[in-house]
Amino acid sequence: MRFIGAGSHPGRPQVDHDLIFTVPNVLTVLRFMGVPLFVWLVLWQKEYGFAVLVLVIMGSTDWVDGYIARRFDQTSKLGRILDPLADRAALIAVAVTLAIAGVVQWWYLAALVVPDAILAIASLIYFRSHPDLPVSIIGKIRTGLLLVGTPLLVLSKLPIPYTDAYFAAAWVFLGLGLLGHWIAAYNYYWAILRKGKELRANDGGHG
Repeated sequence: MRFIGAGSHPGRPQVDHDLIFTVPNVLTVLRFMGVPLFVWLVLWQKEYGFAVLVLVIMGSTDWVDGYIARRFDQTSKLGRILDPLADRAALIAVAVTLAIAGVVQWWYLAALVVPDAILAIASLIYFRSHPDLPVSIIGKIRTGLLLVGTPLLVLSKLPIPYTDAYFAAAWVFLGLGLLGHWIAAYNYYWAILRKGKELRANDGGHG
């Protein structure tokens, strides 16, 4: 069973409906609501075990909501924008929390934030809003790697056997995830510029 694009119907085009209250969108909102719970568990309770569980659930719903959307024809225009935004916000919020807790260095947070900040500025300049670009395969793989590496890193802080192995595995996933993050950001940046210039050219032509 394939993981990327799972649930899609071969030969049937995907249609983004004008829907708001769908199961995938509800799961996306619930995933984002897991962020304050994670912050509370790490910074106030020091409960890293439960924090790992929250991350695993959040990562699982990221795949489940996409599967349900494709399998049961619940893809929506709102979900196409909301899902990657929720992923990005959650990953950054979790990284900030881990940096404050001393689990990761601040350079890791910078490596996540800088590309997104550049894309946000480019989007505001050309669109004054979200550019509404399709999520790339590299972007999906990047998110998956980071969602696997982060709980492994938190797990390595628990008083359990094989923490060194968890730590090493975590940074393999996180390192590849960061590499994919910058590659995806580079591709998105040029896609934003191309789409923005096309829209401006079309607007100028109609003027």
